[in-house]
Amino acid sequence: MMQKIGAEVITLAGIILLTEVSYALANESRSDGAPDYSGVTGIYYTVIGLILAYGVYDSFFRKS
Repeated sequence: MMQKIGAEVITLAGIILLTEVSYALANESRSDGAPDYSGVTGIYYTVIGLILAYGVYDSFFRKS
């Protein structure tokens, strides 16, 4: 049961990360003004969110 949940979480995390990476790569750089880092920022926030979600799962929901 727990392995199935773990596999689903990893799959979902991979899908979200791939979506964010494709968004970051799709951003077109503009020659005027500062560069747009919104795609990379989204990837950072996604990875941080996944790490925090795993910490909550590990602390409160996982049986020891």
